[in-house]
Amino acid sequence: MLRYLLILLFVASFSNAQVINVETLRKPSDSSKWTGSVSFDVSLIKNRNDIFRIANKAHVQYKDTLNLWLFVNDINLQKIEGNSLVNRGTQHLRYNRRVTQRVKWEAFVQAQYDAISDINLRALVGTGPRIKLSENENYKFYLGTLIMYEYEKASEDVMNRLQEDIRGSAYLSFSLYPTETLSIISTSYYQPRVDQFKDYRLSSNTSVLFKILDDLAFKTTFNYFFDAVPVTSEIPKTQYELTNGLLYSF
Repeated sequence: MLRYLLILLFVASFSNAQVINVETLRKPSDSSKWTGSVSFDVSLIKNRNDIFRIANKAHVQYKDTLNLWLFVNDINLQKIEGNSLVNRGTQHLRYNRRVTQRVKWEAFVQAQYDAISDINLRALVGTGPRIKLSENENYKFYLGTLIMYEYEKASEDVMNRLQEDIRGSAYLSFSLYPTETLSIISTSYYQPRVDQFKDYRLSSNTSVLFKILDDLAFKTTFNYFFDAVPVTSEIPKTQYELTNGLLYSF
């Protein structure tokens, strides 16, 4: 079943983290299947300020008994009086292949920009195993250990900053279904530079869903992001996002 694709109500949000959480986008399927979603929003508001917002999200997945392909495109631009409050975009492509009943091998490529964090381009290429830790369908736990190459070019406001690094990326993910009406999905990442462990990133995404009707649920999500060495000292090391909404599944 394709889960939680259309956000019907957006209630609250705070500054966004920079690491995409693909765990919440993986859709269970017992057979070969294409799934996905696309949304495009444009807002123009005139009151005491001129407010402009454009957002585009697209997710496509193909899964069979051995392989999984996942593509995500996420663009968000928000301006007030010509000044950007949010200006970011991410494209992510991931491939999984089943090795054993418990182990899959992953590979991914990702490109992103974030004007607020002075990132003109951050490109990632990574690979590594994904291990299933639990066989219980109501309490699923996964561990991933990947190695990735990172190319990061700062915005034009930051002169002569170009970095190429090798980072580790370890994550722990779990999906809990204690009752028929309650779901808890969480993923936490730790991504250090392999040659300088004090340069690391932490991120966590946790969603709690309460089923209202067969296809309708209330969802609360908290994203947390910490970068020990941001592009400049003016960029906050800690960023977070809190969202609440009604979600329709089909």
